[in-house]
Amino acid sequence: MSENQNLLAEQRRSLILDEVRRRGGVRVNELTRKLGVSDMTVRRDLDALARQGVLEKVHGGAVPVVEASTHEPGFEAKSGLELTAKEDIARAAAKLVAPGAAIALSGGTTTFALAHQLLDVPDLTVVTNSVRVADVFHAAQRTSGPRQGAATVVLTGGVRTPSDSLVGPVADQAIAALHFDLLFLGVHGISVEAGLSTPNLAEAETNRRLVQSARRVVVVADHTKWGKVGLSSFASLERVDTLVTDAGLPDEARGVVAEHLRRLVVAGEPEDGADI
Repeated sequence: MSENQNLLAEQRRSLILDEVRRRGGVRVNELTRKLGVSDMTVRRDLDALARQGVLEKVHGGAVPVVEASTHEPGFEAKSGLELTAKEDIARAAAKLVAPGAAIALSGGTTTFALAHQLLDVPDLTVVTNSVRVADVFHAAQRTSGPRQGAATVVLTGGVRTPSDSLVGPVADQAIAALHFDLLFLGVHGISVEAGLSTPNLAEAETNRRLVQSARRVVVVADHTKWGKVGLSSFASLERVDTLVTDAGLPDEARGVVAEHLRRLVVAGEPEDGADI
């Protein structure tokens, strides 16, 4: 069977993971027909996804991993998932940021992607509890040297989580004294019933403080976050001004979002990038 050269490995694996989650399991021979690739290619993709901990290989196919509400993957494990979607979301979200704004970026791999897109926006004040996000701005300054209009970055203190976020009383106290024009918030899960949630109790409290200090809240989350629920909720959907997501969000979910949020931005679609 000839390989389908139009699909990159990342795209194939994203499609495979969506199919596993949607159907509750798939067989290798079904995936070879659907994707137009060889049996060996599908098995390599399943091996890669199993190593990331997002599915479980079984005889002849794969099934979803049932995660506990307290399960918190590390930054490296999450960074390999939905890469294209996260980059698209980051580009769309960056268009919402005006020069000179005071913004906050929470921890997470999508806000990490967003940080890279904000390097050329002048005169930003960036508050973050993410070590990874702060490193993006600091590395840019080390590489290019001092430059006019470079972002001023404030990194909160706190206790480091598996996601490389700083949480706890020190972070909470620092955030409570600040006020942001925009908060860009990565989430573990988003649903109608639970709102925004995370498996880490301390991170939930720090995220709650971030939301309270923000004039507007923008959630940046790929479609796989929809319907997931972590141990602790920290904000209702009504507290969110805008959800920036990717085109994989199902139509029924879009309808639900429209009922609860002020605005939905789907990266790559016509409304993408309009001003808040």
